[in-house]
Amino acid sequence: MGADNQTLVREFILLGLSSDWDTRVALFVLFLVMYLVTVLGNFLILLVIRLDSRLHTPMYFFLTNLSLVDVSYATSIVPQMLVHFLAEHKGIPYVRCAAQLFFSLGLGGIEFVLLAVMAYDRYVAVCDPLRYLVIMHGGLCARLAITSWVSASVNSLMQTTITFQLPMCMNKYIDHISCELLAVVRLACVDTTSNEIAIMVSSIVLLMTPFCLVLLSYIQIISTILKIQSTEGRKKAFHTCASHLAVVVLCYGMAIFTYIQPRSSPSVLQEKLISLFYAILTPMLNPMIYSLRNKEVKGAFQKLLGQLSGLTSKLAT
Repeated sequence: MGADNQTLVREFILLGLSSDWDTRVALFVLFLVMYLVTVLGNFLILLVIRLDSRLHTPMYFFLTNLSLVDVSYATSIVPQMLVHFLAEHKGIPYVRCAAQLFFSLGLGGIEFVLLAVMAYDRYVAVCDPLRYLVIMHGGLCARLAITSWVSASVNSLMQTTITFQLPMCMNKYIDHISCELLAVVRLACVDTTSNEIAIMVSSIVLLMTPFCLVLLSYIQIISTILKIQSTEGRKKAFHTCASHLAVVVLCYGMAIFTYIQPRSSPSVLQEKLISLFYAILTPMLNPMIYSLRNKEVKGAFQKLLGQLSGLTSKLAT
């Protein structure tokens, strides 16, 4: 059946956001700037963590993974979208569409699982600080990170394979900004109830299960913080989790709104805007949240800037 699909549909047409030329040019400039900020911001996070030995801790190991996922996720969608803003023909080959779906779905899943892992890391840091480095040793951190990447990638491979086995007939117009899972499933000329059930189940496993783990972690964290007698101690404990909590609200909130909802809503336009929020805004904001709200990262940035300034002065003289 997959071979027949390729014979009938060799490429898909992405309808995108607008057919108006001026609007497309304006969106191209806006999203190009946001994408460059995303790449730069996440690259700086990776560079600072790599260069500053004080940040060689479990929390920043997971943040390194998160930054890699963010910049990879944005790259799986945004460059193609930017090209289509300025192109008359908005085609994407069958195989490239499948690859885009696999990478975007997989990277999105990795982020959800990683956020749950990072919640556990914050739970140990707040609730059992004296044994933090003993519990969160290098071997466990590596296994948790590998589990995040492998589990989400396997799910994405299964979903992509099942989706592209559907007979598309001659339906090739995808009313979306990318080869998004639900948008591709809608092209099928057969009943897709089983596929929608599979999407719902995978959403529960890779979205709601980690979300529940995050919730349980923060219930324990808040309970522990409330038991701390001093105001300064409570502030310090909360500050330990503030950046991660902000990213959790940003990522899980939009994803839950996108996938776990009644079939009749949201509209196609809303789905596109939600995908844009998740593909561009979230990866751009994550490094900002961690750099602006985290004293250690801000200190490392200042140290790096000082070193660069000193190097520049030496070269100038």
